[in-house]
Amino acid sequence: MKVSAVEADRVKSKALEEGFSLARITGPETVPEVAERLEAFVAAGYHGQMGWLAERRHWRGDPTALWPDARSVIILAEVYTPDHDPLAVLERRDRAAISVYAQNRDYHDLVKKRLKRVGRWLIEEAGGEIKVFVDTAPVPEKALGQAAGLGWQGKHTNLVSRDLGNWFFLGAIFTTLELKRDMAEIDHCGSCRACLDVCPTDAFPAPYKLDARRCISYLTIEHRGPVEEELRGKLGNRIYGCDDCLAVCPWNKFAVAASEIGYAGREDLIAPELAELAALDDTAFRERFRGSPIKRIGRDRFVRNVLYAIGNSGDPRLKPSAQRLVNDADPTVADAARWAVSRL
Repeated sequence: MKVSAVEADRVKSKALEEGFSLARITGPETVPEVAERLEAFVAAGYHGQMGWLAERRHWRGDPTALWPDARSVIILAEVYTPDHDPLAVLERRDRAAISVYAQNRDYHDLVKKRLKRVGRWLIEEAGGEIKVFVDTAPVPEKALGQAAGLGWQGKHTNLVSRDLGNWFFLGAIFTTLELKRDMAEIDHCGSCRACLDVCPTDAFPAPYKLDARRCISYLTIEHRGPVEEELRGKLGNRIYGCDDCLAVCPWNKFAVAASEIGYAGREDLIAPELAELAALDDTAFRERFRGSPIKRIGRDRFVRNVLYAIGNSGDPRLKPSAQRLVNDADPTVADAARWAVSRL
């Protein structure tokens, strides 16, 4: 079934009505370079413990294999621009730095609901079939976003938009409909190295290449077990994710305010006290982070991160918080506690 350019524009208008900040359209076959890049990424071991990247690279490297019937891909951006300086907390060493995107509701739930509303409307208006994806399926959203003209993959590998900066989530609607496609975006990073130079762990072996094994977001969220001692001290007080490379991007001068109240930072998550977080047991952890993406990593991995931050704080007043956990039932937590005590 063919859909005219006018109807493609209506799709974008509907997306904006539902709360998305930007919508662009491309095809599933427009990113042939992804497969080769992904193979090189995995071959270098940059994926670390994220075995699912290696196991599902056939689909992630080729969107046409994910759903062969798809003819168009609608890529949608939803901003979560912070209304405070996300780097200011890094100077408050008795406090925890939590990535902006995780300071309130889980974006997966919020974005998927909007995607489904747009998708249902599209079926009602033009027929066809759809599938919606938000970061949990093997979809190369960032590459598709560049192919659709929504933005370009910056030197920090995240998507950057001339209209939005780089504080936004991505969602995708695959459809069997033929929609008019947008022009691909070109790279506008120029000679800028701000995102590369600010990285505390030197996680970028080269521009546009990320070694996840050194990325603080990976280490605090995906990595299981103890973090290498050489990297622990570089985590600072970042206990869930890292915003440094996003925060310094000059294109954020065009960032727009987030309209979704669910992305506004909760007062207790913008700069929570490390001592308070270290005291959480499993029940208290689940209660505090109900509805939050943080809940996914579980109490043990979370408290491990908190203890590394305590060890990096240089604040002897936090030593008792670590001392109480040196015999924790989880061996990784106990190891982190002993390390923190030795540092203090």
